Amino acid sequence: MRISSVRDFRDRATTLFRSDDPILVTRRGKVAGVFLPWREATLPVDFKRELFAMLTTEIASRLKKKRISEKKVLQDFDRWKKGRCEPGRRR
Repeated sequence: MRISSVRDFRDRATTLFRSDDPILVTRRGKVAGVFLPWREATLPVDFKRELFAMLTTEIASRLKKKRISEKKVLQDFDRWKKGRCEPGRRR
């Protein structure tokens, strides 16, 4: 297993992604994340379900902590969509 700081991981991501070794990413000496190389074309369904459950729980927790409702998220998305679709508007 390789160990990489967040900055090093960012700067050398394309090289590190080609590696067959798992990479432990650290920020100020503490674990920030783990990169595990995946060689198969698709993820197993059970893994996708577990990942989806983890992500939705984390997102819901952060939205609740910031007191952001689903309605506010949808309104913000609609505003973004309308602004993006205006004719003649540069991106």
